[in-house]
Amino acid sequence: MEQFIAGLPKVELHLHIEGSLEPELMFELAQRNGVKIPFCNPEEVRSAYNFSNLQSFLDIYYQGAQVLITARDFYDLTWAYMLRCKVDNVLHAELFFDPQTHTDRGISFDTVMEGLTQALVQAEQRLGITSELILCFLRHLDEASAFETLQQAKPWKHAIVAVGLDSAEIGHPPEKFARVFAAAAEQGYLSVAHAGEEGPASNIVDALDILKVSRIDHGVRCVDDPQLLARLIEQQIHLTVCPLSNTKLKVFSSMEQHNIIELLRQGISVGVNSDDPAYFGGYMNDNFAAVACAFQVNRLELATFTANAIDASFCSMARKDELHQQLQTYVDSQ
Repeated sequence: MEQFIAGLPKVELHLHIEGSLEPELMFELAQRNGVKIPFCNPEEVRSAYNFSNLQSFLDIYYQGAQVLITARDFYDLTWAYMLRCKVDNVLHAELFFDPQTHTDRGISFDTVMEGLTQALVQAEQRLGITSELILCFLRHLDEASAFETLQQAKPWKHAIVAVGLDSAEIGHPPEKFARVFAAAAEQGYLSVAHAGEEGPASNIVDALDILKVSRIDHGVRCVDDPQLLARLIEQQIHLTVCPLSNTKLKVFSSMEQHNIIELLRQGISVGVNSDDPAYFGGYMNDNFAAVACAFQVNRLELATFTANAIDASFCSMARKDELHQQLQTYVDSQ
C-alpha cells in the first residue's frame, strides 16, 4: 500500500503555507533577517511541537511566522512546499495564507503576495503543479480588521480565488464575519471556512447558511448532527479533513479513533490534507499512510479521496478533467 500511496496522484485543498515552515528554514530566515527566536536549534523547535489543543499550536505558529519579512522569505517558504508537493505527487494545491499575521507586524500585503505568487507561477512552469490562493481571515481578530484585509487584497484579486476563515474556532462563530463574507462574495470571491474541528456541528451549519461557503475545512464534528450528515451527503459538500493534524491537536485521541473512513463510507465527500505539515509531522503521503495504517482501506477508497478533492477544487473544468484522467490512468495501471 505504501508504494500505491507514493504514486497516487493527489490534490491538497487544506494547507496553511505558514504552517509549512520547517524548523531548518525558520532558523535560516531568522539569521538572514536578524530575528531572535526562543530556540537554539531546529531540534529544540521540534521538541516544542507537543500540543494539547488548537490554541497551544497557534501560540507557537504565530511565533514562527515572525521570521517571514521579505518577499524572498515568502517565496522560499512557498517554493519549499511546492517541491514537497512534487515529491508526494500532489498535482494541484490550494494554499491558505494569513495576511493579518503579517500586516499586523508591519509587513505589507504586497510583500506577502509578491513572494507567494512568484513561487506558484514557477511551480506550474517548472514542476507542472497548478495552484490557487485562498485568503484567510483570522477569526480571533475583529470584523473591522477583516474588512481592512479584504480592501488590501483588491489589487491582487486576479491571484486570489477565495476567502477563508481560520484560527481559534472556540468563541468565534461564523456569524461574526457574515458581513465580510457577503462583501467578498459581491467582489467575486468563492469562500470556505474552518468549522466543526474543535467547535460544534452548528458551526458547520452556520458556515454553510450564513457565510455561504463552498466547502468546509475540517468538519469532523458533523457526526454529532444526523440532519447535517444527510445534508452533506445529499449536496456533496466537501470536507477538507486533516488526519495527522486532528490527532496531534487531540481532536481524536488516536488515528484509530478518527472518523474519516466512516465519513467516506457513508457517502460524504472527504479528502485527505496536511493542514500545517511542519508542525504536525506529515505532508500528504504521511497523512495517506497514517489513514491506511489505522484502517482496513482499499486502493479504490484511497483514490476516492483524490477524486473528491478534484471535484471540490477551484481549478478550471479543463484542469479537473486532466486530473481525473491522470488519476484514472494510475488506478487502472495498478
